Amino acid sequence: MINSYKFGYIVVDGKSYTSDVIIYPQKINAHWWREEGHLLLPQDIKEILLKEKPEVLIIGTGDFGLMKVPPETLKYIKSKGIEVKVEPTKLACQLYNKIYNSRKTIAALHLTC
Repeated sequence: MINSYKFGYIVVDGKSYTSDVIIYPQKINAHWWREEGHLLLPQDIKEILLKEKPEVLIIGTGDFGLMKVPPETLKYIKSKGIEVKVEPTKLACQLYNKIYNSRKTIAALHLTC
């Protein structure tokens, strides 16, 4: 469960993180980064999708939504039969908390801009 989020800071299950994270059902990658920083490309999430096979991937685009998710990335995710939700990180956290118990969900969250 995501306990709280604010610019550059997130608390998940009582533990604090200050860098971008991927929240898996059983673990957290606390040092997630993308090849091109503020652009999410298919290769940035390929391993997540192929190894974990989530039902839902929630992408948090930052406090101001500056991380972009191009159509090619969305097409790639959907081609794997995975539902994708793209929201500014605050809304992405709220959505994650609503569904993570009922569906296999992974959240990839950009914490700053």
